Amino acid sequence: MEILKRLCRVIDAFNEWIGRGVAFVAVGLVAVVFADVVMRYAFRRSSVVIQELEWHLFGLIFLIGAGYTLLYDSHVRVDIIYQRLKPLARAWINFIGVITFLIPGCLMVIITSWKFTYNSWSVLEGSPDPGGIPLRFIMKGAITVGFALLLIQGVALGLKSLMVIMEKGEAKE
Repeated sequence: MEILKRLCRVIDAFNEWIGRGVAFVAVGLVAVVFADVVMRYAFRRSSVVIQELEWHLFGLIFLIGAGYTLLYDSHVRVDIIYQRLKPLARAWINFIGVITFLIPGCLMVIITSWKFTYNSWSVLEGSPDPGGIPLRFIMKGAITVGFALLLIQGVALGLKSLMVIMEKGEAKE
């Protein structure tokens, strides 16, 4: 059991570190959007690079920050019932959800995006738009990496839930 706890702590620490890095990307996104708005309304100018950079940064925040969001149980969900449940019932819901939906869903996206990502990186794919960002391959790679981070955090959540279930089971004996 101690090995599982240690593994969960390592995964949590890793996604914590990644999440803190993504916070800086969010600050960058705010700066880019602010610059875009000022350029558009004050100078009546716009740039393809700036507009693409906005959605690249947003995509990085969303994809790479998903594991961090799961770490803090901050994903959007309807938890009218979940909130009122006891820890054991929550652990069962989380465990079943991780096994049934999260792990298979993440694996599906990782497996199906792998070739897509590889092909993009092999040609160093850039924007098809004139004047666009020449680094589109990084964004496509973020799909696979983001879901891998979500997968490992899901494994940690599943293990934590399993440990709660096992501890409650031992308490009844």
